[in-house]
Amino acid sequence: MRFLSMVRINENSGLQPSERLMSDMGKLIEEVTKAGVMLDTAGLRPTSEGVRVRLSHGKISVIDGPFTETKEVIGGYALMETKSMEEAIYWTERFLKVHGDEWDITCEVRQLETHPEP
Repeated sequence: MRFLSMVRINENSGLQPSERLMSDMGKLIEEVTKAGVMLDTAGLRPTSEGVRVRLSHGKISVIDGPFTETKEVIGGYALMETKSMEEAIYWTERFLKVHGDEWDITCEVRQLETHPEP
C-alpha cells in the first residue's frame, strides 16, 4: 500500500530548520529509504512563489500566492510504501519526533487509490 504523508506547517512561524535538524532528518530519510519504505520526499517552496489554479462553474482562474487566508499549508510530503496504515503512522511519528519541542507541525497521512491494471 502506498501512503502520502503531507506535512502541514504555519509558514509564517519564522522557524527555520537548524543544521542539526537537517542532519537528523537526513539520517532518518536514509534509514527509511534503506528499509524500502520511502519512495519520494521533498519540502515545498513558500506559497509566495506558488499559484492556485481553480475551476469554478466551468471557469478557470489563476491566483498568485502567498495565500494569506490559509493558516496551515502543505510544506512538504513523503510518499511511502508500507504494509499498513499503522506502519505509515509509525514512520510519520518518527519524522515528527526528529523536529523536537520547538516545532508545531501536523502530518496528514492518506492512502493512495490503487487502480487495477488492464
